[in-house]
Amino acid sequence: MLAIVVSILIGVAGGISIGFQNPLASLMGQKVGVLQSAFIIHLGGAIVAGMLLPLLPGGQITAWRSVPWYSLWAGALGVVVVVAVASTIPRVGVAATAGIIMTGQLAVAAWLDHNGHLGSAIHSFDPSRALGLVLLVAGTWLVLR
Repeated sequence: MLAIVVSILIGVAGGISIGFQNPLASLMGQKVGVLQSAFIIHLGGAIVAGMLLPLLPGGQITAWRSVPWYSLWAGALGVVVVVAVASTIPRVGVAATAGIIMTGQLAVAAWLDHNGHLGSAIHSFDPSRALGLVLLVAGTWLVLR
């Protein structure tokens, strides 16, 4: 039970971080350009991660060659996220952008879960998951109005 609580708290911390990261990325994108901000943000993240590597042993960074080739697309997808955030927030606001991104994220996640793609555990797309997605779409629409 403790492991689940810790996992949930880590997830909440991640959500809070994204909540702040999005408007910061948008602010930077408006000042330096969206691709330029994506570069700066990823460079900053690489520097911080590089500084933390010696402090958090146990990883296997040299095993990167053994991961499936398509996992390396995660970095490119991160650029898409930063560009989307930097471009969308100035037009529709932080809350609407977060809703739009979460709706897309949840739709893809439900599809991945249903099919067990990319190493995810299989969780069927049942009526309650469909309702959750519909409610998220409705909520995002209400925030956009």
